[in-house]
Amino acid sequence: MAGDWLMIALLPRLGRSFGPIQSTTFMLALPRAAFALLPFALAVALQGVGTALAFYALWIEPHRLGVTRERLQSPKLQSGRPLRLLHLGDLHVERITARERQLVEQVATLAPDLVLFSGDLLNTSYVRDPEAWEACRWVLERLQAPLGTFVVSGSPPADPEDVVAEVVRGLPLRWLRDERVEIGWNGQSLDLIGLSCTHRPFLDRPRLEPLVAGPAERFRVLLYHTPDLAPDAAELGIDLMLTGHTHGGQVRLPVVGAIFTSSLYGKAFEMGRYVQGGLTLYVTRGLGLEGSIAPRVRLLCPPEVVLWEIDGASVTGN
Repeated sequence: MAGDWLMIALLPRLGRSFGPIQSTTFMLALPRAAFALLPFALAVALQGVGTALAFYALWIEPHRLGVTRERLQSPKLQSGRPLRLLHLGDLHVERITARERQLVEQVATLAPDLVLFSGDLLNTSYVRDPEAWEACRWVLERLQAPLGTFVVSGSPPADPEDVVAEVVRGLPLRWLRDERVEIGWNGQSLDLIGLSCTHRPFLDRPRLEPLVAGPAERFRVLLYHTPDLAPDAAELGIDLMLTGHTHGGQVRLPVVGAIFTSSLYGKAFEMGRYVQGGLTLYVTRGLGLEGSIAPRVRLLCPPEVVLWEIDGASVTGN
């Protein structure tokens, strides 16, 4: 336990993450106490494995930012040069760390046409912290794309409206609050709908309905924080829905997958790509870590950015 305490206490000192020490140490102490009931040799071996896993989950995996590549073809679009759309979610900034610097470098390398962010800008421990605001602004102002950068608010505890207004003020991006905008490229266009999240689909669907009005043949992208509106989006004719919130569970077990998703649908939309009727849904694992007393850990669930190539297809195409 003393070793665990030291491993966790060094995280903020070395700029890796900035959570409380006591709560995480206590959570690690519970399985260690159970190991003590086993035969000595087995207990020592399991304690060693536990230490290695804890170090990896605390120090390594939260910074293993990867790129997930997805492709979508639709008969509503013309074939040609694909639209390169980069989806980001759940930044949860505390301070600028290696992860945020890597993100900025990754976006510049990928050179997307369009950047979409599906909410949760700030770590819940730092929502009212001006230094965290400046760190968040540092990241956002560097997420540039020729067709623009668009963001929606995430969970109200992480993205209070007054705080988001202050964070995005003057930045070269657009904050969508129950709005639809037309994105044009190569002589064609799609509708981008940005909807604020209340975590109450029965309240959010009525605000979505007027935004999908118009010809059904137009390709529609919905940017919304949580996958919990997916069944409604499918009914309303959305083609692509980009969400996050679940963090993929953040801690996953082999075979079992996510232990907890914070979704109204449990594990039904825990991470990745899903298809419901004509809707393609993607739930990103996100970038950062929730905050408050939640341990700053990732296990079998590294952070990701998602690069989409969206192109036209014949009616019989995929």
